[in-house]
Amino acid sequence: MLPKVIPLNPKSTVFVANVEGVSLAKPLTSETVEALLSALDKFAVLVFPNQVLTDEQHIRFSRYFGDLELATGDYMKQDDRRLQMELNDISNLDRTGGKMGAVDPKRLFSLGNMLWHSDSSFKAIPAQYSILSAKIIPATEGDTEFADMRAAWNALDENTQQKCLGQVTRHSQLYSRGELGFTEFREDQQEAMIPVRQALVRRHPRTKNISLYLSAHAGIIERWTVPESRIFLKRLTEHATQREFTYRHQWKVNDLVIWDNQATMHRAMGYDNKEVRDMRRTTIAGVTSSLEEMPA
Repeated sequence: MLPKVIPLNPKSTVFVANVEGVSLAKPLTSETVEALLSALDKFAVLVFPNQVLTDEQHIRFSRYFGDLELATGDYMKQDDRRLQMELNDISNLDRTGGKMGAVDPKRLFSLGNMLWHSDSSFKAIPAQYSILSAKIIPATEGDTEFADMRAAWNALDENTQQKCLGQVTRHSQLYSRGELGFTEFREDQQEAMIPVRQALVRRHPRTKNISLYLSAHAGIIERWTVPESRIFLKRLTEHATQREFTYRHQWKVNDLVIWDNQATMHRAMGYDNKEVRDMRRTTIAGVTSSLEEMPA
């Protein structure tokens, strides 16, 4: 039996659905995987409640969607990690399981996740999907917001669309963290964060839908001045994150959420750092450059 995909609000254009009738802890049939991919094509964000997974089961499920990125794009050295390299540690915990201090550089770096972004847009081949599992959540706050970049593109006026088409941006974590005033990078980290080129508008490789490709990691538009670039990117981000294009997910323990980075942006919401938040994310590696997906 195939999983049941239930739109969050079937009377609206919302891009989120709940998925029931499937245990992600067990091996999946090819028919089930294809049904989930088709649902992602339609909705872009899928919520799977009550999925109790080990890290190994989380990783095994993720591999159905493609090769995994290794968590080399964060601030931590490999020896400082508490999780295996296939998992991004979206928590306020150090390698011993204790809470990070309020001014721990690793925590301050992670605050960049509270800016609207697309995962791994700072890589030349950006990510396809992200799969986030909630292990421990704060009593309040700590939600995640998502924005539908397809709907945002469709709602732009024609003049702005024409201004966007053919534009190439440059993305780096130096830009997103710099926006927060965080500049504590070693020389080797700065060398690993050289800006990469991305399309401002992309066509989805599976659905062929067109969407804006924005992220806090985007710092400049090629052939534009830096101030003009950032004003225009800010304007587009403000447009794309209006209420009619967004969904706010209130986490429950053992929720698992998949989203399509090729069609959405997201951001974490704040929470009290005195509470533990333990979230673990796999990231499905991309296969093509966004530059190859620019509409003709």
